[in-house]
Amino acid sequence: MAKRVYETWKGSNKFILGGRLIFGPDARSLLVTLLLLIVPLVIFCVFVARHLRHEFSPHNVGYTILVVAVVFIIYVLVLLFLTSARDPGIIPRNSHPPEDEFRYDSSVSTDVGGRQTPSLQFPRTKEVMVNGLPVRVKYCDTCMLYRPPRCSHCSICNNCVERFDHHCPWVGQCIGLRNYRFFFMFVSSATLLCIYVFAMSALYIKVLMDRDNVGTVWKAMKESPASVILMAYCFICLWFVGGLTGFHSYLIGTNQTTYENFRYRADNRINVYDRGCLNNFLEVFCTSVKPSRNNFRAFVQEEVQRPPQSPAPREGVTADDLGVDPRTKVEDDLEIGEDLLKISQRRNIDELDEDIRSRGSSVPPHNTSDPDSVFGSDHRAPTIRSDARHSSWGRRSGSWEIAQEVFTNSNVTESRSHATPKEARQ
Repeated sequence: MAKRVYETWKGSNKFILGGRLIFGPDARSLLVTLLLLIVPLVIFCVFVARHLRHEFSPHNVGYTILVVAVVFIIYVLVLLFLTSARDPGIIPRNSHPPEDEFRYDSSVSTDVGGRQTPSLQFPRTKEVMVNGLPVRVKYCDTCMLYRPPRCSHCSICNNCVERFDHHCPWVGQCIGLRNYRFFFMFVSSATLLCIYVFAMSALYIKVLMDRDNVGTVWKAMKESPASVILMAYCFICLWFVGGLTGFHSYLIGTNQTTYENFRYRADNRINVYDRGCLNNFLEVFCTSVKPSRNNFRAFVQEEVQRPPQSPAPREGVTADDLGVDPRTKVEDDLEIGEDLLKISQRRNIDELDEDIRSRGSSVPPHNTSDPDSVFGSDHRAPTIRSDARHSSWGRRSGSWEIAQEVFTNSNVTESRSHATPKEARQ
């Protein structure tokens, strides 16, 4: 039965619902993120927002505090899901290297059968033009492709990702071209949620001070320890998610990725992708999300085996150096050897007939057209094939060389033929 793409996926991703949802290999960390979001909000709704329902006029306006908190957390969870459960922009890997980039490098060779064979090499980098400026792209040995500009290979997910920003362990997924927008919205929304919970908790402390005439903050805090815990928790988280929001706002305004900022910051490179602050923000938030290059639920198509295309070797590289099988040449050499030996035998028979005629012998001339009449087939064939095969395997060049044993056997046979007319005279 044919398998689907997600069942034979070579990356480290995890799939659920039959390949409809894709996560990173560290998807379990997503559960920690969910707990860090849901548990504090449940505490807020139960111990803070519930008591603020009737504290404002008109009497039921306080319900909006609870409703806003619930809607806010649902919105944040949806953004988290869109960030972590979708294809971030994975480039499908090739099943074989790009054949048009093959080249032989004689400086790097391997020992095959006692011979130094030039190794097959790929250019490690190529230059492409982006906004009129050259950008160098690298070859990925794992995915067997040249990465597009701004693409990088994630060592955790084991995939090449378009516009790779970073791999976020909190969402358990790579952040790339297709989910960067949702990642920024998730981080910024979490920042606003922290501010909202912190402000409402502080408001409840103020309400307690005014309602019960407590007078001091400490007494109010003792009456609502949950508010104090929530304020401390939100203050700590605000440094984290708020710092990320500010940092990524800077990256979007300058059209950079986290990877590019950390890797190329010290090189003072010209940012060829910067189109101005406004256009950079419009590029991230006001453009359509590109469709995925992968159909994880499609059936795997069996690749048709193509005959290998031998690339043109460099000058000075011979067929023997490339490891060509010599058996084809051996078979051709055997046929040539048989023809050469037949010509030699036929020449000896012609000389024998002329010698007989010159002596006036009554012995009938041999039929020169049939060398087998003088040399028996059971005597000739084994000698020819054995010696010819031996000489062929001893050859290292393209020329034909007959072993010395062939000429020796031919001379012996010729001497026996000359003895025949002498016996006839006696």
